[in-house]
Amino acid sequence: MRILLIDDDVELTNMLSQYLAHEGFDVHAVHDGDSGIAALMRQHYTIAVLDIMMPGLSGLETLQRIRQQSRIPVLMLTARGDDIDKVTGLNLGADDYVAKPCTPAELLARIRAILRRTQNASPPDAPASAPRKLQTGPLALWPGSRQATWHGTPLELTGTEFMLLEVLARHMGSLVSKQDISMEAFNRPLTRFDRRIDVHISAIRQKLGNRPDGQPWIRNVRGLGYQFLED
Repeated sequence: MRILLIDDDVELTNMLSQYLAHEGFDVHAVHDGDSGIAALMRQHYTIAVLDIMMPGLSGLETLQRIRQQSRIPVLMLTARGDDIDKVTGLNLGADDYVAKPCTPAELLARIRAILRRTQNASPPDAPASAPRKLQTGPLALWPGSRQATWHGTPLELTGTEFMLLEVLARHMGSLVSKQDISMEAFNRPLTRFDRRIDVHISAIRQKLGNRPDGQPWIRNVRGLGYQFLED
């Protein structure tokens, strides 16, 4: 498992690199967004940990450029209480976030949680015969490779978006509470004021477009949950 740390705090990245290396990860650290993007283009990494607050090319700009070229899982490091950056980062395709200051153990736990959701995924160019297909109306999902098509057209999703869409697809036509979605997709309970599911599902709805009647394919029932409407 190779981790790319992108953070301008040299002392912090040195400490995190030593901790993660002790836990069995191969860690490479860079200290600005341009170097992070270049590193991702040169080598394969399992996950990237990206600080939002960086001079020069900001973390959000870096994330946007990464998502134009790669679907690598991205864990953001954000300022505690800065909800705007968290929501913006999730909208740009980040998989999760950790508020700074955080302990190395907390960061490791979040990294492992993301990897558990993606560790069975095959590379994008893996043979199509490997994963089993889940077909629900115009949506086709291959959970083993995290590939998806919508009306026969490839659907570009982040790892977290894929997990959420898979849960809703398996419950096609049924209302699913956010608590159940969180447990099925992430294997953890939803905490109070946690808007990650809402932000990611909002991005999925935009990618799916609207139904012929003008309504979104994923219906939000306020206070209850989400429902993927049948074709």
